[in-house]
Amino acid sequence: MRQPKIVFFDIDGTLFTKDMILPQSAKEAIKVLQEQGVYVAIATGRAPFMFEDLRKELNISTFVSFNGSYVVADGEVIEKKPLHMQDLEKLCQFADKSEHPMVFLDHEEARANQDKHADIAESLRDLKMEYPPIDESFYKQTETYQALLFCGREEEDQYSRQFKPFDFVRWHRLALDVLPTGGSKAEGLRAVAKHLGYSMDETAAFGDALNDREMLREAGIGIAMGNALEEVKREADMVTSPVYEDGIREGLRKIGLLS
Repeated sequence: MRQPKIVFFDIDGTLFTKDMILPQSAKEAIKVLQEQGVYVAIATGRAPFMFEDLRKELNISTFVSFNGSYVVADGEVIEKKPLHMQDLEKLCQFADKSEHPMVFLDHEEARANQDKHADIAESLRDLKMEYPPIDESFYKQTETYQALLFCGREEEDQYSRQFKPFDFVRWHRLALDVLPTGGSKAEGLRAVAKHLGYSMDETAAFGDALNDREMLREAGIGIAMGNALEEVKREADMVTSPVYEDGIREGLRKIGLLS
């Protein structure tokens, strides 16, 4: 097994517990990696403004955000793939007729198209995120890198069938990420590795959710958290302890980056 030179960490369920707590063992382990000269990056479905404090806390300036649609290396934007506005408008019209609310995000802020909707409130509360301001036309005024669509599992197939320019990835029982077709964290990893001069064989990635599957499969070493979904664990090269049982530290020990 080749020892990784750059390690990517998902946030929710990987660095953060379900209560949005960063275990001290994870923070200390990342600091040790950095002191040893191992490059550390984040790979998340979140928007950049949603984890700015975490980046500062961990001294990380390289990240894959929006599941690969907005990629930054050493503070420089190296890749961005906004959603196509006309296709997004068609999606919004269909969702509105189906009474499914949406939230739109660029790299700096978010806007909702409905006020005080219970599904938006519950889903974002689980991310410790406040209800966004209302602006139905926000996506027409900025580059939108991700949208959130709020509907139940039994209703999502209709979107996958009718809106081929988008991939729909569920992250909550009430919510889906809307991404450009074919977009993934794996694409972001490749962009960062190429920009920084690493091969994919020199990468490692930690994750736990459905949007981590491609990343874990394509990284040189993919490590699934012990709390990961079973289908995610099947894509990984190994499984570590759950996030709340020092899973980051244990995983780094397994791949030889910590003693």
